[in-house]
Amino acid sequence: MLVLRPSTGVNARVALRPLLVTGILTLLALAIGVLALGTGEFTLSPSQVVEALAGEGTRAARLVVVEWRLPRVLLALVIGAALGLAGAVFQALTRNPLGSPDIIGFNTGAYTGVLVVTVLFGNGYYFLAGGALAGGLATAAVVYLLAFKRGVQGFRLIIVGIAISAMLASANQWFIIKMDLQAAYAAALWGQGSLNGLGWAQVTPAVVIVGVLVLVLIGYGPRLALLEMGEDAAAALGVRVEPVRLAYLVVGVALTAVATATAGPISFVALAAPQLAQRLTRTPGIALVPSAAMGAFLLMLSDWLAQRAFAPTQLPVGVVTVSVGGLYFVWLLIRQARR
Repeated sequence: MLVLRPSTGVNARVALRPLLVTGILTLLALAIGVLALGTGEFTLSPSQVVEALAGEGTRAARLVVVEWRLPRVLLALVIGAALGLAGAVFQALTRNPLGSPDIIGFNTGAYTGVLVVTVLFGNGYYFLAGGALAGGLATAAVVYLLAFKRGVQGFRLIIVGIAISAMLASANQWFIIKMDLQAAYAAALWGQGSLNGLGWAQVTPAVVIVGVLVLVLIGYGPRLALLEMGEDAAAALGVRVEPVRLAYLVVGVALTAVATATAGPISFVALAAPQLAQRLTRTPGIALVPSAAMGAFLLMLSDWLAQRAFAPTQLPVGVVTVSVGGLYFVWLLIRQARR
């Protein structure tokens, strides 16, 4: 711990290890972003990438870096951070490492909302965003009500969420079957989670909405850490447990919905990021900022691998996250069983 004693007389304690881990993860994510900006059919060195970002270099380099590749890198960082935050919120609320939006079913619910909107109104970005948010919130409301019994216990919330997720997955398959061939193909591909073809039109809404949700989390201060201590302890410290938990639930669903509306349901980032961040920082509970940095790093790395592993063919990033996350999930289950 670093104790700061400024001239104002107000002392502050800063944990050095989480700060260091967050800084390293952020730098690694940015380094992979620079690498992604320079690799492809039009290859650029890191120095040329930096020059293009600064508005210098050749016109072709600026076109490739700023107009074509930079939006994808920014979305990978922002969506990864959003998923890391969403996973941290749900794992803290449920006090369970399986408390993740893709396990509980909120990802699936957001996908259902998108499919319904696609069938009824088309696939405009704002239609998709609204459908994802409505589907995620509706799923959260159903799971919350079914799991509520003199409060919400984390384990019950997870079990109910898994059941609702299975039902929604079946409904999603039915929607895809009922679509025309072209729409069904696009929906199935989008359902894998992909950053292919995204541009500046998707960057601004995603950044603004995620920024607002981050400000909401900052406004609630340390209440999430108090909830993680248990309902009785949080209530004894002055936290209104159910209203605060419901507010965090809405914010977590909104973060998941933004990611789903932009790139489709990307699995396992929200599950793995908070746990990996906690193991690196060695904090007693789930930390939001390191989880966001870990999420950005994981999705940036996964998207770069999705682009380059089988180049020139580009894989959906969700295929990579599912493959890597599946191995992590098996390791986690083995580790829990040994305990």
